[in-house]
Amino acid sequence: MPIVDFKTYNKMLDSANKNKYAYPAINVSSMETANAALAGFAEAKSDGIIQVSTGGGEHASGTGVKDMVLGAISLANHVHLMAAKYNVYIALHTDHCQPKKVDTFLKPLIAETARRRAKGEPNLFNSHMFDGSELPLEANMKIAKELMALCAKNEIILEVEAGVVGGEEDGHDTSGVSADKLYTTPEDMVEVYKALSTVPGGRYMFAATFGNVHGVYKPGNVKLKPIILKNGQDALKSKFNARFDLVFHGGSGSTKEEIAETLEYGVIKMNVDTDTQYTFTRPIAEHFFKNYDGVLKIDGEVGNKKAYDPRAYLKAGEKGMAKRIKEACDDLKSSGKTLFSA
Repeated sequence: MPIVDFKTYNKMLDSANKNKYAYPAINVSSMETANAALAGFAEAKSDGIIQVSTGGGEHASGTGVKDMVLGAISLANHVHLMAAKYNVYIALHTDHCQPKKVDTFLKPLIAETARRRAKGEPNLFNSHMFDGSELPLEANMKIAKELMALCAKNEIILEVEAGVVGGEEDGHDTSGVSADKLYTTPEDMVEVYKALSTVPGGRYMFAATFGNVHGVYKPGNVKLKPIILKNGQDALKSKFNARFDLVFHGGSGSTKEEIAETLEYGVIKMNVDTDTQYTFTRPIAEHFFKNYDGVLKIDGEVGNKKAYDPRAYLKAGEKGMAKRIKEACDDLKSSGKTLFSA
């Protein structure tokens, strides 16, 4: 199935919100990780979201180029080609773009979609994330409204964030922020709705924070307060009879019970990155440990070409990551719920 169009993407989000499940949003940085994401969703019979960060895009362009926009375009084109071979719907998204990179990452990618649409071609990306959480809310929403107008014109969904996800991701470190910044208030959530509901034709997803932290943690170490999401949704319903499409960032170390609770409160997208990085790398490490004398030319020997051929261990990484994505689909209750029909 080709990458979703705007109408189908809306149906995906509406179905998740109505039926209380969420889509894993998988960060990719190479053809192998993109292939793993597609295979994992297909195995789970789940629609899903594949996303590229600024760092992932730069990595995909290679050390000789280091161009985050060009790398993101390259990865998106690859996913467009490969997704057509699978019987699930896939949406393409970009992850965390801070204000200083809006002009050098988000806007060029939106312009690329506009260029393609003018030629009658489908969107490159279906949604983008603007992370203005480092700004005061008023300044955050001012930029978000400008971007949302651009997105609406090109049938792109915008993701925004208010409140700070702690920890470090892609070189952006928020580990020093005060604890109160890790929790979005109901008042903030109401202000986000008031600002973005004024953009004609726009649709957005909202990453509210409730103690989320990027990084690697054992279950129980991250102190989540999912009730914050409920309080915000209740405030929104009371004032506007509306409901957010919520996004869960920084979920590593969350218990299955905490994840399930967020689904009750309107989470329809959950970013999964740290765990998939590990499950891609773990089988590769095992391959090297088991084939040490074949991977390396030791004591004048020639090694074993089958062992050091990158295809041997990258396939193992792809399979390991795909397995973890299927597990994420199970946890988020999207397994078996693809809207695609052959």
